Amino acid sequence: QVHLVESGGGLVQPGGSLRLSCEVSGTPTDHWAIGWFRQVPGTEREGVICISRDNYDIYDSDSVKGRFFISRDTAKNTAYLQMNSLKPEDTGVYYCAGGPLCLSTIETMAQQYAIWGQGTQVTVSS
Repeated sequence: QVHLVESGGGLVQPGGSLRLSCEVSGTPTDHWAIGWFRQVPGTEREGVICISRDNYDIYDSDSVKGRFFISRDTAKNTAYLQMNSLKPEDTGVYYCAGGPLCLSTIETMAQQYAIWGQGTQVTVSS
């Protein structure tokens, strides 16, 4: 059975950094494109960044460009989201997900991703 488990969320001040982890079990992580999505109450789940199965392609949304970075450690079967220069509008529940493709349209690709973690809360506030 496939499981994705996120960790690393928490409360951080504006301008601070967090690193989220997504531990994958039941399937090799490199069988999937990995995406990070976030959601705030009352809004659609939006993709912020993704990495292709071969790690060749990375796409990020304009809202996080230059601040968020995605990586994958195949030996640990874990993906990471490094978030820098955090802003209050980055607040939300962050999910990692496995899907078929990483494309520049990641912001609207949530429905194409098949396996999901339970999410981890990130709150950016002073």
